[in-house]
Amino acid sequence: MAIKYPTPQKNNTHVNHIKSQGMLFENALNLSNEYYLKKGIANIHKKPTPIQVVKVDYPKRSASRIVEAYYKTPSTTDYNGVYRGKYIDFEAKETKSLRFPFRNISEHQINHLARVSRHGGIAFIIIAFTSVGEVYLLDASIMVERFFHDKKQHISYDEVKESGHLIKQGYQPRLAYLDVIDEFYLKEDTL
Repeated sequence: MAIKYPTPQKNNTHVNHIKSQGMLFENALNLSNEYYLKKGIANIHKKPTPIQVVKVDYPKRSASRIVEAYYKTPSTTDYNGVYRGKYIDFEAKETKSLRFPFRNISEHQINHLARVSRHGGIAFIIIAFTSVGEVYLLDASIMVERFFHDKKQHISYDEVKESGHLIKQGYQPRLAYLDVIDEFYLKEDTL
């Protein structure tokens, strides 16, 4: 049996495991969180979206399919949990262009992240720029400032690259975002 290994892409210093392995961004985050949990590093989970099921179709006796549902309440953010004694809360988004349009995030989500920060939690947004294969962690305070006070309807890739932190991509964890937390949020805790 022949094993075919993926060939590294030329001029791509950050191997895009998300694209090259056909993984979705959310799946990469979930696998990272699963890794952190199994290793006893952190306890961070994706929050379920609260829905109200209205109609269910039963094509077979053993199978059912939700045909119609609506959101019960607006959800806050995608992920939350605890790492090194600190509460963590974040939203995860991806964009195909070199900018992140604010229409892709709700005002109540930005307000939620701001409240988490005010109460001493670590709040941020993770943005995957799929066209360049890079993923960044952007502090909630920067997102709040750009969302509410800038006249633009987006934040550019260059702004995120300048103000945010590149997340290393690898095998385990797929997205090493806790390395960024250690370096930029909890640095003084390690001294």
